Amino acid sequence: MSYGRILAISGCLFLAACSSWSASESKPQATADLRNGSGQSVGTVAFFEEKDGVRIAVKATGLPPGKHGIHIHTVAKCDPPDFTSAGGHFNPTGKSHGLQNPAGPHAGDLPNLVVGADGKGSLEYTNKLISVSSGPNAISGASVVIHAGPDDERTDPAGNSGARIACGVVRKS
Repeated sequence: MSYGRILAISGCLFLAACSSWSASESKPQATADLRNGSGQSVGTVAFFEEKDGVRIAVKATGLPPGKHGIHIHTVAKCDPPDFTSAGGHFNPTGKSHGLQNPAGPHAGDLPNLVVGADGKGSLEYTNKLISVSSGPNAISGASVVIHAGPDDERTDPAGNSGARIACGVVRKS
């Protein structure tokens, strides 16, 4: 095979890889629109199924400054004002709560969301314990809940993260 032909094939493969990466960046496989207890929009969560897990991208606004526990919950229901309708944490494997718990974590446990003085926060995290598409760890039929306080990442059942202040139902795109 000639050097020119190898270069052309390599270029095509590179462009194909870049275009598929861009497509996954631009279109999440699932989303959740976050609302507070008054029904106001306070952000979005996007889920991207990738080879090493599900990348979760959270963008929030209008929240109190500080650290907030954020979790995937079992029920696709977000009845205000307290969002208890969302059920408990998504935990199909029956583990204990907390990313720092040796007997955990729940599949729905996420790192704390940090919100600045301007009320805005963002979080990017790859979760290897969930799926968007199918199987027992699929998050269809789930919700995302933001709590009033930080998650201590150890204490069952919810990390002492306090009241639920925002919620969004996970919907496949």
